[in-house]
Amino acid sequence: MDDLETDYSYQVLKRAIYEIDEAENALSLSELSTRMGMSRAHFQRLFSKWVGISPKKYQQYLMLRHSKELLKKHQSVLATAQEVGFSSASRLHDLFVGWEAMSPGEFARKGDTIKIEYCWHNSPFGEALVMTTNRGICGIAFSAEIGRKKTLQDMVNRWPKAHFEAGSDRANQLTKDVFEASKASQLHLIGAPFQIKVWEALMQIPSGQVTTYSDIANAIGNPKASRAVGTAIGKNPISWIIPCHRVLSKSGALGGYHWGLHVKRTMLAFEAARRDAKKL
Repeated sequence: MDDLETDYSYQVLKRAIYEIDEAENALSLSELSTRMGMSRAHFQRLFSKWVGISPKKYQQYLMLRHSKELLKKHQSVLATAQEVGFSSASRLHDLFVGWEAMSPGEFARKGDTIKIEYCWHNSPFGEALVMTTNRGICGIAFSAEIGRKKTLQDMVNRWPKAHFEAGSDRANQLTKDVFEASKASQLHLIGAPFQIKVWEALMQIPSGQVTTYSDIANAIGNPKASRAVGTAIGKNPISWIIPCHRVLSKSGALGGYHWGLHVKRTMLAFEAARRDAKKL
């Protein structure tokens, strides 16, 4: 699927999610396709090609009850991750991820010795901003809700003393592999030690599973730190690969998401649909 087709598919999906969220009851295929201005067959093909299952099944993943079901049936047991140790490389949704963290001293200097290259790339979740250093990917953000300008400024503000360069060959090359589940990604985590510990825990959550803020706090050995964990999750700079979208409230509600709840809901539905499509 090329970039233009991917972006078009996301825009249709985003509109469909809005219609589903606003509807009091489930919408039929005919109702959804009419609201999208498409024939039933075209709408069905578009959805099936993108996620591998029907729009009806996909719609079920987008509803609140699905997130509650995830908590009951697919909650990740992070205690297992503690047993193997967070310092090892983690396996993430069929994607092997290696990572290297910035030293506390480097973080304290706010990136004054770091060169960050970036580029824009169409993804299944709308346009993505991907940032890299010579050690790996250091940032992934999504502009669908707030636009390019605010998205870029948000990320630049995280490392105000770093040197930024747009459109480099290195950034473009690494970006091609970001959303390919079969490709390896090397990450460069730029954050405070506590934040990095939380991000390590996030990388232990398998695709199609979820966890809660309190479970993350327990997993890092600090059960009373749920609020601080929530703050660290909100500052995760490498969205999607470090899957902060897999953290829900205890009630099953989606909670917050820095790049917009539509993006978070789409990511969860995308992963759940892909997981179940493999079983068909």
